[in-house]
Amino acid sequence: MDFSLSTDQEALRDGVRSFCEARLSVAELRELEQRGVDRTLWGEYAEMGLIGLRASEEAGGVGLGMAEAVLVFEELGRCVAPGPNLWSHLAAALVPGVAAGDTIVTGLDLRGASDAPRMVEWLELCDAIVTIHDDGVRLLSTSGVQGERIESPLDPFTPVSRVDPLPEGELVGDADLAGQLVSEGMTLVSALMLGIAEASQALATAYAADREQFDRPVGSFQAVKHILADCFVRQELARAATYAAGVLLDGPHDEEVARTVTAASLIAEEAAMKNARACIQVHGGMGFTWENASHYYLKRVWVLENAFGHGATRAEELAKRIADAA
Repeated sequence: MDFSLSTDQEALRDGVRSFCEARLSVAELRELEQRGVDRTLWGEYAEMGLIGLRASEEAGGVGLGMAEAVLVFEELGRCVAPGPNLWSHLAAALVPGVAAGDTIVTGLDLRGASDAPRMVEWLELCDAIVTIHDDGVRLLSTSGVQGERIESPLDPFTPVSRVDPLPEGELVGDADLAGQLVSEGMTLVSALMLGIAEASQALATAYAADREQFDRPVGSFQAVKHILADCFVRQELARAATYAAGVLLDGPHDEEVARTVTAASLIAEEAAMKNARACIQVHGGMGFTWENASHYYLKRVWVLENAFGHGATRAEELAKRIADAA
């Protein structure tokens, strides 16, 4: 399968990267850490077409496919872009006003979940919540939802509120739609993970080339070279798997697509987690400080890894799919 980007896809990727570098630099992220995301930044996301990328033009979107969405979310992952981008993107075709940025949506994957209190991300910013269940998709307004804000969330850019109980909401889709949203969501999370793997590898490599010990860059030491080489290999494996999932999702959803999506989620998650940890390791003692940006990547991975089921559960699912196919 040829994953070479077309001229239009390269222009899309470069445009999103330029936006992220201008509006979501590390310096800007430090300010957002203090004040949080507001609707001004969200309006810029929408104006760039990031939210309604796959929604039809009639619905205010751009009308592109999953292959292009993967490229966009890869760039959002590179800069750990804050905001409920994932869920709003998934809901752009379901909820009026999302593609234009007028409505902001968060969500929860509640397949097989118990009646325990829900941890809802971005509750105060959002207008609606999409919930995915085994039997369908539900939508509810946040206007009647009361949540207790968690004072110190794991990811400084992902505010979380404890909601108990969470209203049931209105049924807006069947089990087939639920399965489709899960597959698309897993692939977009894989793209975010790929971006994190790339950014943390690049940060570690740049530091290793600049930092000197014994009058030599630490990157010249064999042990550090091995760490960085492993980071690059994991990154490229994640790229191939994630791009394959995006391309296949633009076609019919069959068993091959399900296996590819699940495999991509596991490969990209491992790449992001190990690269983020390696980035901290290469930075040495300063890698553990709050002032160093390395922790942004690791904490975002911890948040994303449970977005659509735990990794161990997805690994068991993939093993079963492979066994059944054999």
